Amino acid sequence: MEKRGKRQSRIRLTIQVLAAALFNGYAAGFAEGRIFTGNSKAVCVPVLNCYSCPGALGACPIGSLQAVLGGRRHDFSFYVIGLIMLFGLVLGRVICGFLCPFGLVQDLLHRIPAPRLRVPKKADRALRWLKYAVLALFVVLLPVFLTNKYGIGAPYFCKYICPAGILEGALPLLAKNESLRAGLGALFNWKLGILIAVLVLSVLIHRPFCKYLCPLGALYGLFNRFSLYRMSVDGDKCVGCGKCARVCPMDVDVTKNPNSAECIRCGRCRAECPTGAVRSGFGK
Repeated sequence: MEKRGKRQSRIRLTIQVLAAALFNGYAAGFAEGRIFTGNSKAVCVPVLNCYSCPGALGACPIGSLQAVLGGRRHDFSFYVIGLIMLFGLVLGRVICGFLCPFGLVQDLLHRIPAPRLRVPKKADRALRWLKYAVLALFVVLLPVFLTNKYGIGAPYFCKYICPAGILEGALPLLAKNESLRAGLGALFNWKLGILIAVLVLSVLIHRPFCKYLCPLGALYGLFNRFSLYRMSVDGDKCVGCGKCARVCPMDVDVTKNPNSAECIRCGRCRAECPTGAVRSGFGK
C-alpha cells in the first residue's frame, strides 16, 4: 500500500506541475514583465489562475464572471457559467485536486516538516461555509449592486481577497517593472498579508484556501454529487478500518460521503485502502 500510495502521489504531482506549466506557458511574459494578450486570453481555463499572471494563456473563470456581472449591463454570462458547469459536471473537484496551480503551491508547502495545526471540528464545519459566503458576496452580489457612478462594479474578490492574484500576477510584474513598485499602497499590503497568511497556514493545515476561501472550489463542490467522475465504496469489501478517513487531506470520510462537496479527488483514500473498496472513475 505504501508503494502504491507513493506512486499515486508522484503521478498526481506530475499532472499538477504539467497543468500549471500549460496554463502559464507564456515564458516571455515572465522574462519581460508583461501580460500575454493573445486570442487564447478570451477563453476561460478551468482553474483559479490570475489573468494578470505574465505567463497566463487564458482567463480565470472567477475573474471573468465578475467582469460580466459587474459590467454596465450586469449581464448573466451563459458562456462563463456554461463553462464552469461543463467543467463541474465532467470532473467536479478533480480540477482542484489535479489541475489548480494554487492548489499545487499549497500541497508543496504542506510537505515542509512542521507541527500540524488541527482545527476543532465545530470551527472547521463553520469555516467551510465561508467560501460559499465569499462566492455569494464578493463574486456575485457586490459586483452587481455596489457600483460606481457609471454603473460598473469592481471585481471585488480579485481586488480584495484572491491571494493567487498577488502570487501569480502582482509579484512577477513588480519584479520587472519599477514604475509599478512606485505606486504600491495599502491595498497591495492588505492582499500581500492575505497571501502570507495563506502560505504560512498551508504549512500547518492542508489546503486552507481550498477549504475555507476559494469560490471556484465552492462552485465545483456543488457538482461533486452529479459529476461524471465519481467516488464509490464497495460495502462488501470495506472492513471499516478508517484508514481512508485518516489520510484524507480534506477531512472527508469517504465511507460515509464518497461524493462530498469537500472531496478534491486526490486519490489518497483509494491508495490507502487495504481491500480495494474505494474506487473512483467515470460512470457509476
